[in-house]
Amino acid sequence: MYSILLSSILLLFLLHCWIRYRRAGKFLSLIPEPPGYPIIGNMHYFQVDNEKLLYQLWRLSDEYYPIFKIWSFFLCTVFIFDPDDIQELLKSNEHIEKGILYKPLIPWLSYGLLISNGEKWHLRRKMLTPAFHFNILKHYFINLIEESKDLVESLQKEGDGNPIIKDLRTFISKYTLNAICQTAMGIQLNGENELESEYRQAVHVYGSIVAYRSFRPWYLSDTIFAFSPIARVQRKTLKTLHDFSRNIIAERKRFHENTNGKYLQINENIEEDNVFNKYSEKDNFQSKKKLSMLDLLIAASWSNNQIDEEGIREEVDTFIFEGHDTTASTLSFALSLFAKHKDVQENIRDEVQSIMQEDNLTISSLSKLSYLERCLKESFRLYPSVHIISRRISEDMQLKRYLIPSGTYCNINIYSVHRNPEYWPNPNVFDPDRFLPENIKGRHPYSYIPFSAGPRNCIGQKLAMLELKLFVAFILYNFKLEPVDELDDVKFSADITLTSTKPLRIKFIPIS
Repeated sequence: MYSILLSSILLLFLLHCWIRYRRAGKFLSLIPEPPGYPIIGNMHYFQVDNEKLLYQLWRLSDEYYPIFKIWSFFLCTVFIFDPDDIQELLKSNEHIEKGILYKPLIPWLSYGLLISNGEKWHLRRKMLTPAFHFNILKHYFINLIEESKDLVESLQKEGDGNPIIKDLRTFISKYTLNAICQTAMGIQLNGENELESEYRQAVHVYGSIVAYRSFRPWYLSDTIFAFSPIARVQRKTLKTLHDFSRNIIAERKRFHENTNGKYLQINENIEEDNVFNKYSEKDNFQSKKKLSMLDLLIAASWSNNQIDEEGIREEVDTFIFEGHDTTASTLSFALSLFAKHKDVQENIRDEVQSIMQEDNLTISSLSKLSYLERCLKESFRLYPSVHIISRRISEDMQLKRYLIPSGTYCNINIYSVHRNPEYWPNPNVFDPDRFLPENIKGRHPYSYIPFSAGPRNCIGQKLAMLELKLFVAFILYNFKLEPVDELDDVKFSADITLTSTKPLRIKFIPIS
């Protein structure tokens, strides 16, 4: 018994020495960290409920700025906040592999554009980029106008001339989901389908599972996680998520089979005409003829086998999730900010009326909404929908003060980066004038990264901005907004996107 105890102590001591004094350990030991324990490290700081997880992260981010690490055994993650260090990471063509935070997403999104690496990522990015070409966005534009009108009409019908109170995230996500399905998938949802409602709920259930697993190293092992009670919830949730995407793919394929694939040629479907009112809103077949991102995938599969059925599914899952949930999050917080700041709301409305009254809404006229764009950018700053990103360092990376050894994970807490008082005076104050040209000049470009940056930036950011502008323009043209829940009292729960723990409601008051 005594010899077993001595052997165990010796083994633990050798393990400690290996973790602490190997090459990577020597460099990592120089980086500040919250107090921890030998071998098991300091991961215990994050063994809290999802409702407390983000606040713990933000507290440590402020306390250890501009860099700190958390670790356990051989797993080490470095959080960086200095824009110079962030630039070094994100601009690199070497460090494009996603970090361990994305591992729990693989059962859902597999290795689509969000998670894939290397040659597969390069090929998929090249394949999908044409779907976000300006001339394709012009075709998406009419879908977004229709969806914005549908949102307004549903409020008007339900309120029947009276004010109406809505939980923003629940209400908005219905329309952002249809928007991404119409534009990127070429499919119009009816909005009343039970599977659509189950899908939106499943997204948030899965998001909470991802957050829970990400900071518990033992649950990053699929084998160990499979025996946990949460694994059963995940399996049920995955069925809902995958059933929805497979139904979308099947419907779009049926359309192309019935039309002999003649609408799959991209060059024949890009029109230069910038007039949108010639398409009837009720002409669903006309809408289906417009080329979508899903069409590019189907064409690549049918013509030269560049992608298989599983590849199509993983990209559809990726873009439906990213295209609707991030936009719903952003729009919820933006509308809440506009409801709180009446002067800002009125200024946006005045600007919107100047183009809406012309009854000839185009992408060009939308670009005139410079004040609205500044307001949306400031909303992104305060409430970034994607609030954290992660990379795996593929080779040694030299930062301003520290060397990050190969194999380390590196995270960027965008929420804290956007509230850095060195670059954002009075960081918690909503001030759209921060984005006036004269105020942008000289500001570090990597102090503001709502769509990430570098080679792995968001491929759909232009589409997202079009969608946000249109939704806000139509809402504020038809309604005045008043807060029901105070934005300053909102508490956040750890999720894939920035999510409040309780409903965030505002009152929509019809404008005569």
